[in-house]
Amino acid sequence: MSSPVPPVPSTPAPPGELIQVDAHADLTVVGGGLAGVCAAIAAARQGRTVNLVQNRPVLGGNSSSEVRVWVCGATAHGAQSYARETGIMGELWLENQFTNPEGNPYYWDLVLLEKVNAEPNITLWLNTNVQEVTTTDGSDPSQPVEISSVVGWQQGSEKVIRYTSQAFIDCSGDGLVGHLAGAEYSIGREPRSTYEESWAPEVPDNNTLGSTILFYSKDIGEPSKFVPPSFAVDITKTAIPKHRVIDQRAKGCAYWWIEWGGEFDVVIDNEKVRDELQAVVYGIWDHIKNSGEFDDVENLTLEWIGAVPGKREYRRFVGDHVLTQHDILGQTKFDDGVTFGGWSIDLHPPGGVYATEKGSMHWHPPGTYDIPLRSLYSRNVKNLWFAGRNISASHVAFGSTRVMATCGTLGEAAGLAAAVAQNEGLSARQLATERFELMRNAMVRNDTSTIGLAHTDEDDLARRAKVSASSTLTLPTANPSGERVAFESDLALMVPADGSLGRLELLLDVAEDLDIAYEVWLTSAQRNYLPEEQVSSGTVSAAAGEKQWIALDADLEVDQARTAVVVVKADPRLKLWLGERILPGMLVMVRRNLGPDDAWTEQFREWKPVWEREGVAVRFADPTSAFAPEKVVSAYARPYGGPNMWASAGQDGDPTPQLQLAWDTPVEISELQLVLDDDVRVDLINLHHHRTPEEVLPTLLRDYDLQIRSEGQWQTVAEVRDNRHRHHRHLLSDTGTGGPVTLDAVRVNCLATNGAPNSHIIAVRAYR
Repeated sequence: MSSPVPPVPSTPAPPGELIQVDAHADLTVVGGGLAGVCAAIAAARQGRTVNLVQNRPVLGGNSSSEVRVWVCGATAHGAQSYARETGIMGELWLENQFTNPEGNPYYWDLVLLEKVNAEPNITLWLNTNVQEVTTTDGSDPSQPVEISSVVGWQQGSEKVIRYTSQAFIDCSGDGLVGHLAGAEYSIGREPRSTYEESWAPEVPDNNTLGSTILFYSKDIGEPSKFVPPSFAVDITKTAIPKHRVIDQRAKGCAYWWIEWGGEFDVVIDNEKVRDELQAVVYGIWDHIKNSGEFDDVENLTLEWIGAVPGKREYRRFVGDHVLTQHDILGQTKFDDGVTFGGWSIDLHPPGGVYATEKGSMHWHPPGTYDIPLRSLYSRNVKNLWFAGRNISASHVAFGSTRVMATCGTLGEAAGLAAAVAQNEGLSARQLATERFELMRNAMVRNDTSTIGLAHTDEDDLARRAKVSASSTLTLPTANPSGERVAFESDLALMVPADGSLGRLELLLDVAEDLDIAYEVWLTSAQRNYLPEEQVSSGTVSAAAGEKQWIALDADLEVDQARTAVVVVKADPRLKLWLGERILPGMLVMVRRNLGPDDAWTEQFREWKPVWEREGVAVRFADPTSAFAPEKVVSAYARPYGGPNMWASAGQDGDPTPQLQLAWDTPVEISELQLVLDDDVRVDLINLHHHRTPEEVLPTLLRDYDLQIRSEGQWQTVAEVRDNRHRHHRHLLSDTGTGGPVTLDAVRVNCLATNGAPNSHIIAVRAYR
């Protein structure tokens, strides 16, 4: 085996000078957190060259091994249903699930680095601080300011790099590029009168959410003492022990409340904030180890403490739309919506760890909400885009949009938009307000993270095909798992009503003859999963006996695909059998009893998803069309009013199901796409823990063959094995002409899943 060719040594700079580097690309992305990573990848996949500039040695920002905040998003830890992000952020979720099942922060760094390195159009610049921005002079008020270059200093290499581009995306978190370019922004809390937000203060101030430093501990199997440093805070003299939960078993983000600096300038006073936070961490650890109040701490040692404060808030730029509390809670429908959020409006007291108030207060929207493209570009700097926690939002709305998975989807939207605008010769404003159909089609074609984005692209020839399948799931059934529970709380079964919903059957033990009361509800919107509108109610008589299938007749007709909710009233004389699985397109929730302190400012919600893995023993007694083959060419590529996917009847009756698209006349195709079911119901976490033990989500097809029919002959064009991804692009080329292939049918042979009993396909797309 030959040795690799050694690199040619660089020429050192002459005495008294620094190395000057000119780096040109179509697009410069500043900031390598999740927003910047996703922005760079999205633009690079559109054929644009990208310089990705990151001031730290690793990617990931607050999620990196340097800070170790776990990535949260629209799922709100399960409070929002079917809300996990797809697109590039979804790719990261699934890759981390497979390569990093233990949630190792260093392996998460690798997931991000490998994803960036896989894109040949991206040049990555680590350890590079941007310190200068060059713009047009702005002396002509009729001409908008434009950025011509940014200058970075790569400390380890002593290089000064000038990045020139047509457009720039500020994903720096703190908004440094936009600040230096003169972009309009806000810091702090606007008064209530600005946007009429009830959670805004009456009087404005400069307070922000503070920064956090986390720590890890571990048991080393033998005694380990801790001698606190002289600067450690004596937390017994603070409000911390009384108002915060200290647990010797907790680590990492369980201590998210170690927060401070909101009453200072978290950038200017960054060093002061870091020092105070580290002093607090050592004080908390001293309290755990040496106060005598905690058991089983003798063998614990402090394994890791952050050296970089994880910032939550600083500059928020002003775009053509400022997202507000009303947009989030009212779920404003935007014509230029490019992604979604779902985290609660999550605001913290400015005093942070020393505050006597609770560490956070939460106001959940009724479901996910849209974020418009007009909130992702500057209204006064023409070629400046932004993504992450610095988008155009009020302080209150920012309390929801700031979480990192949402920042990642914002980055993908900004990167894709910047690339589309460049490819089409449009300004950001023109793309958002005049030619948004170009962005819409690009989002669909790239399977970005959206909810309720209707697919209307006429270039997708699959929309003209006739779709059929060897079998279809019409009577979904979850057989009993062998476990039963007391029926102590009202039960809500969220099920698809595709035009109609007939009878459902629950498996129950009935202690004595009785009438079971139930209600039929609809959700308030296609993207929501809470009972909102009661349609009917009824009772069903049940005789005493064990393990009985009891039928509840919804008798529901709807004019479009909707989510119906069958609420079964609690009765102590009943026991409920749990199921072996959660049925596709279905959720199970129980009603929680609200206490006097469970106001709308709390995380508490009336309905809570339960039995995330098993579900309940339930079956459809009347057929449903919710999983029909034609769903693969429907308007939506994720749950929205219904599952929006085809599902086969099951392995028992159809072990290798087929899905087919056929055209009346031959069509020319150069790209076929498959979107598979990655079960966005499941909440995933990148660090510490995961909500599912499977390294690959069971609902994903594992093995399939893709075939095309040309001139009456079937030929296999792709054989996919051991799949763990959602979005697949298969490029076709006529070997004779090099152009698209002429065909009249496409067939997917589903050979195996990753564990689910049914084969699922969300979408098939075909482009010339």
